[in-house]
Amino acid sequence: MIIKPRIRGFLCTTAHPAGCAAEVDEQIRIVQSAGRIQGGPRRVLIIGASGGYGLATRVTAAFGCGADTLGVFFERPAEGNRTASPGWYKSAAFTERAEAAGLYAANFAGDAFSAATKERVIEEIRSHVGQVDMVVYSLAAGARALPDGSLARSALKPLGEPFSGMTIDLNTGEMRELSLEPAAPEEVADTVKVMGGEDWELWIAALLEADVLARGCVTTNYTYLGSEVTWPIYHHGTIGKAKEDLDRAAGALAGSMAKIGGAAYVCVMKGLMTQAASAIPGMSLYLSLLFKIMKEQGTHEDCIDQTARLFKSRLFAGGDVPVDESGRVRLDDWELTDEVQDYVRQHWHEISNDNLETLTDFAGYRQAFLSMHGFDVAGVDYSADVDANVSMNVISLSE
Repeated sequence: MIIKPRIRGFLCTTAHPAGCAAEVDEQIRIVQSAGRIQGGPRRVLIIGASGGYGLATRVTAAFGCGADTLGVFFERPAEGNRTASPGWYKSAAFTERAEAAGLYAANFAGDAFSAATKERVIEEIRSHVGQVDMVVYSLAAGARALPDGSLARSALKPLGEPFSGMTIDLNTGEMRELSLEPAAPEEVADTVKVMGGEDWELWIAALLEADVLARGCVTTNYTYLGSEVTWPIYHHGTIGKAKEDLDRAAGALAGSMAKIGGAAYVCVMKGLMTQAASAIPGMSLYLSLLFKIMKEQGTHEDCIDQTARLFKSRLFAGGDVPVDESGRVRLDDWELTDEVQDYVRQHWHEISNDNLETLTDFAGYRQAFLSMHGFDVAGVDYSADVDANVSMNVISLSE
């Protein structure tokens, strides 16, 4: 079949297998060209491993450190006329490349929140790698099934008062205003349940109890703080409350990880195109401005650049890991320079449909959105007939 992008709102409902594989190949090339990461992990578990920072971490660990990896994700294969999800195609491509390089790569398809998933992953660690020396929690989920059978859903809403702002339509490239009512208390609580640190704690507790964390193991969780212009909907919204809970969880985990000579860190990353970011109102405008100034400065980084820098210059650089006053590892340093943020603040209220292309890099933002789904990737022939059915060995919870 010939596969084209079908965009609805902030979602693309198709994915291209060849484009997704080419994206993985480019990430591998970037990591390998930067050279071997000395002192890096050799056995890594990534929870949320199929896209964004999770996939980039898996590529960095495997092809920068020579690590065996275990990836947990919730992705779907192709069915009928429906393509697979981009995370399926990218995980399949990663697995093929890793195995060709002689690296172990286990994939778990299922609900990362469930106790059954944790038990199955622990079983696989024991039987194939013994212990892991790094656990990365990079899960972006919209809902979480709770043990009592209820479902908690996350909400991207402001707190206290309504939010109004501009966003950019991915299909038309036109700006439009959107308004959101403030979240109800139960929506805040549910968002923290889904996107906060509780499940990270449950994973580490289960892994520690099973004695599958190696001495000196490091666990990380990714977060984003952002600029003051996005705080009303992000840092001061429901998602901000969930991110605050990550800091709480990191503090709680520090004590338990210290018992095995390990550590727990929240890593603050820069603003980038991820599936989660594309769904947040106002982020398309902010990221388009950010891409513009950072590309001009030569400081723009994609997920793979960020994770490679995290490994090389922060986590495994030797000596103490540099952290801020809250104990976080900061990779958003280049985003938050005065020059970058001055540009964003200066043009935040100036942008219109007439100057969007000159003041921002919306074209780059849209290209990043498309390439996330395997489209608009250099070197891929999108007029060619491709097989949407791509196989991948996965360990299913039903087994």
